[in-house]
Amino acid sequence: MRYVYVLALLPSFLLAQDGASIYKQRCASCHDAPQGRVPTIATIKQMSPEAVYMALTSGEMKSRAEGLATLDVMALIAYIAPTGGVQSAAAIEPTCNTPAAFQPGADTPQWNGWSTSLSNSRFQDKAAAALTAADVRRLKLKWAFNLGEVTIARGQPVVVGGRAFVTSQTGVVYALDANSGCIRWGVKPGGAIRSGVAFGDANGKPAIFFGDGPNVYALNADTGEQIWKVKAADHYSAMATATPRYYKGVIYQPYSSFEEALGPDPNFECCTFRGSVVALDAATGKKLWQTFTIAETPKPTRKNAAGKQMYGPSGAGVWSTPTIDEQRGVLYVATGDNYSDPPTATSDAVLAIDLKSGELLWSKQVTESDAYNNGCVVPGGTNCPESKGPDYDFGQPPILAQLGGGKRALVIGQKSGMVHALDPDRKGEILWQTRVGQGSALGGSQWGSAADSQNIYVAISDIGIGGTPDPKSPQGYRLILDPNKGGGLYALDLGTGKVKWSAKPVPCAETKTDCSPAQSAAVTGIPGAVFSGAVDGHLRAYSTSTGEILWDTDTAREFSTVNGKPAHGGAMDVAGPAVVNGMVFVNSGYGQWGGAPGNTFLAFSVDGK
Repeated sequence: MRYVYVLALLPSFLLAQDGASIYKQRCASCHDAPQGRVPTIATIKQMSPEAVYMALTSGEMKSRAEGLATLDVMALIAYIAPTGGVQSAAAIEPTCNTPAAFQPGADTPQWNGWSTSLSNSRFQDKAAAALTAADVRRLKLKWAFNLGEVTIARGQPVVVGGRAFVTSQTGVVYALDANSGCIRWGVKPGGAIRSGVAFGDANGKPAIFFGDGPNVYALNADTGEQIWKVKAADHYSAMATATPRYYKGVIYQPYSSFEEALGPDPNFECCTFRGSVVALDAATGKKLWQTFTIAETPKPTRKNAAGKQMYGPSGAGVWSTPTIDEQRGVLYVATGDNYSDPPTATSDAVLAIDLKSGELLWSKQVTESDAYNNGCVVPGGTNCPESKGPDYDFGQPPILAQLGGGKRALVIGQKSGMVHALDPDRKGEILWQTRVGQGSALGGSQWGSAADSQNIYVAISDIGIGGTPDPKSPQGYRLILDPNKGGGLYALDLGTGKVKWSAKPVPCAETKTDCSPAQSAAVTGIPGAVFSGAVDGHLRAYSTSTGEILWDTDTAREFSTVNGKPAHGGAMDVAGPAVVNGMVFVNSGYGQWGGAPGNTFLAFSVDGK
């Protein structure tokens, strides 16, 4: 999902000796002691993995990569630019002047993981929110925090026991004082982190859990001390994009992949990754079970035009946090597209998995034959599957909703622009389907919806992206956003799918360039209001009754921060706000797809600074 021409951040296990030795053999003689216009290795490290990849495979450095296998190229990129241009992590020394007890009681208001509830409703109740629709109109910035030299701020904020836990693509996990933003602790246990954390118990210790590629970690939530680290996935391209789910002493970590992005390389043998969910004992990290979204192991199929062997079936990654059904003892996940032929029945689907055994109980597919990789968008389409699907995978989890009268529904938005309601008690039988977006590879409903007892609130991306040659860019081109395309928010009746109201997208300001009104980020709800961030950098709160905008703040600007370094907000994407104890916590900055980069974590409250 979401990898058109752009390589995902490479997992830390590719930072191996292979990359270092390849650099020494093929690159060091020029870039360690450069002459003339040859860039230094420090300059190259400021480039994105995409730019390095293009230079090595189709640019002026192609001759230096001659004969290298795809994995060798990826290892070299990981060694050269392991964090996509990140030079160093922000300071992680504690800055709080006064001690504060960490008291994560069960009755303490919190936002734990991707959602406040096992149902993934992304809805905070009145007591925990301590914020009314009337209060929302008076929200002001309380503090801002610099996440380091990054261009993307994407992990879901988590607030437990008076601490705000936030991750950074520098690989740092911060525990901040929720009220002031000062650092209680900060550690860098491994590679770049794409997701948020989940709070729980690890053998009697308060712990947070998260992944950084194939690895999953447990850290002491009070001190930051590592409790355990395990390699939970074996495939080289596995990514822990989803925030894990903690439930009754077990961590459930889904896996997605960047393998789809390698399709344009004619020498790449596509594809062998299969999505999965791994269950780990929270106390020790011991693997309890791993369930693949595709039961069949990939096998050789045909050869591509370059004569390279292709494999399948593959793909069906899980990009979002599992939903827990306590009534049935079931875990639900939504899957992505296939990467290669043959397409499977479990891609673009909702899967029901037994919590204890990992057995696949049933699956319901909503888009058939969606086999796709990024080879489909380059001339020749060397590794493009014959079925060439529309890339309409799921980037968000299903919401388990109560409909009354004992009836329930799994409600979920899709990149196709459709919203689906499935019956969890009848193996995913479709209850209703409603179209609210046009749909595209980056369109429809992206990362997450929110639901209260009556409605599901669905934000629409449908972003418009073009390109123009740019000799100043390392890639040789620059993405351009369409300021008149995308965006919008819908309220749909949970029982019928009928549209209750729709809020039109807010046009980009004329003074803004490379701007889009698309609303890709996850939605967050409280009684009377829902929050939705947009690619233009605005965070808005809408009335749940009418769709009226109650509050609007532009985060695409510079901020003074509590940790001393100025920070800049930008496009808003992926995770949505966390609302706890009258405060709203949110990331700002998403320098992909032409969006404005940023590195800011923000906290708003009625009383402000």
